[in-house]
Amino acid sequence: MRLMIAGGGGFRVPLVYRALASGPFAGLVSELVLFDVDPGRLSAIAAVLRAMPTSDGGSRSSARPPAVRTTTSLPDALRGADLVFAAIRPGGTAGRIADERVAQDLGLLGQETTGAGGISYALRTIPEMLHLARQMRELSPHAWLINFTNPAGMVTEALVPVLGRKVIGICDSAGGLVHRAAHAAGLSLADGRLDGVGYYGLNHLGWLYRLESGGRDLLPGLLADPAALASFEEGRLFPQPFLAELGALPNEYLYYYYQRDGAAAAMRAMAVTRGESIHQQQSDLYPRLASSGADAYRLWDAARRSREEGYLAEARTHGEQRDEADLAGGGYERVALAVMRALAGGPGASSGERATQLILNTPNTLPTPPAQATTPASAPPTRAIPGLPADAVVEVPCTVTPDGAVPLPQSEPGPQQLALLRRVKEVEQLTVRAATLGDRAAAVDAFSRHPLVDSAQLGAALLAGYERAFPALGALWRQE
Repeated sequence: MRLMIAGGGGFRVPLVYRALASGPFAGLVSELVLFDVDPGRLSAIAAVLRAMPTSDGGSRSSARPPAVRTTTSLPDALRGADLVFAAIRPGGTAGRIADERVAQDLGLLGQETTGAGGISYALRTIPEMLHLARQMRELSPHAWLINFTNPAGMVTEALVPVLGRKVIGICDSAGGLVHRAAHAAGLSLADGRLDGVGYYGLNHLGWLYRLESGGRDLLPGLLADPAALASFEEGRLFPQPFLAELGALPNEYLYYYYQRDGAAAAMRAMAVTRGESIHQQQSDLYPRLASSGADAYRLWDAARRSREEGYLAEARTHGEQRDEADLAGGGYERVALAVMRALAGGPGASSGERATQLILNTPNTLPTPPAQATTPASAPPTRAIPGLPADAVVEVPCTVTPDGAVPLPQSEPGPQQLALLRRVKEVEQLTVRAATLGDRAAAVDAFSRHPLVDSAQLGAALLAGYERAFPALGALWRQE
């Protein structure tokens, strides 16, 4: 099987290659094609792959690592691809700096995917991803697109009209929360299984609301146990009494909603933004990687650990350290490869009891059941998350087979959670409209309506600020 990575010069590409070279995903891919518009970044990442150790923990797989080819030609990269994994960043890390700074300069939260920065990121990214999707439809019409390009939910929603069920959005944040919470509650979840797990939301805006084992929900006990909550990242982000009253565990990105003022103040107090820190690190690192020979992998891995240590630093105001399991790497690439393996018909891909289950970004519509006589009162649910539009892309547990990702029905969110989901989904759909139709008024509305902005005046100022930072945005708007 041939896998193409769009954004092949990306910093985390070696994690994908490492997972393909040894361990449970070894042998899944025979050829890995790395596509990027920046040849220098491609050369640097290729050097890291060449220098990577060929064994994992001393255990060598019998499968050969995939052959690697690099290219700056998108048509060349797409021809013959069976699967496409997209993780691109138009504007690079310099663009992320502007995403964060424009919002901060207006006194707002400046974060890469949440709030104003996420809308700006989406406006730049959706047109590029639409181009990729249309090229896929022409050059590799049978290929699946696994999208990790952020903001993953909005980007995936924009691509569904082009690729239909052939696009699946992924993120490691929700799945990581579920497994960390299960471990803290004394429950061992098998890889690719979410039996008894209830999770609903949008990308970077979701809640774990059920964690069953043997017919008993373990979540209330976990939420009432301060020591257990203190043992993992998300449990430490929020006060225990708040979680007990909420009756659910929020995704880590809800820190920016529930503790907005504290998060914004912590960000302003930092000497540099997260984007500035990463930009400086990568500007120094990439030229060194390409010329470091056998040391390239060691340099990259040290930089990766440093980068992971700084993740959500604004939330760790008392010097807490990230868990070693988080720093070891191995999150998003496992989700991506588990999806790819299930789509390819590998282990865990069969329909029925042992089919692969993962939390994914997919349209909210449930599959139509076989024709049967039902009364309106007994009609099955039609949406994975009741209360959200059927065509909205949501983030929920899904069963993955060679036919695609099928969302599993979830409970209806509580009133406050549903109100927030509806508000943010409205913003996401306005953003998609702005990026796909060139509707500037929709972009202003998206900024204005976001709950972390909530001001028409600030919405207009934000878009004007991002247009100054990204002059190409002006070409996006249709001429009226």
